[in-house]
Amino acid sequence: MSIDRGFITRNDAERARLRALLAGLADADLARPMPAGWTVAGVLGHLAFWDQRMLVLLERLEQSPAPALPAIREADVDWINDAVKPFLLAMPPRQAAELTLATAEAVDAKVAALPDSALERNEAMGRPLLMDRGEHRRAHLPEIEAALRSH
Repeated sequence: MSIDRGFITRNDAERARLRALLAGLADADLARPMPAGWTVAGVLGHLAFWDQRMLVLLERLEQSPAPALPAIREADVDWINDAVKPFLLAMPPRQAAELTLATAEAVDAKVAALPDSALERNEAMGRPLLMDRGEHRRAHLPEIEAALRSH
């Protein structure tokens, strides 16, 4: 089986975009409101949360020949995000931003280093782990950029 590792390039590009965005943000920018009661820092924390989930599941994949890797159903995403939202909004904004970048760096390094056998196992299980972490960042970074431009 040929393993497509194009996700590494996409992860690197979106992580660089995240790093550049964060380098120019003041604390007041991080506290700016976003739709649905979120803030820029809260949305960044949201990205960190889902990347951290991925790190935990990757550890399971490495430690077990047949790990229980729960796939996220679309119906579960909203209530999970709603449940974690108050905790993310309670974080100091600068800490949320720093955690987001650190977690992105850690998860991207981990997925880039996965052996083909781990990627093949993920494929065989129906791809419960999204190796393209940049996909989630591509969904939210434009929203953050738009919120920053609108103020």
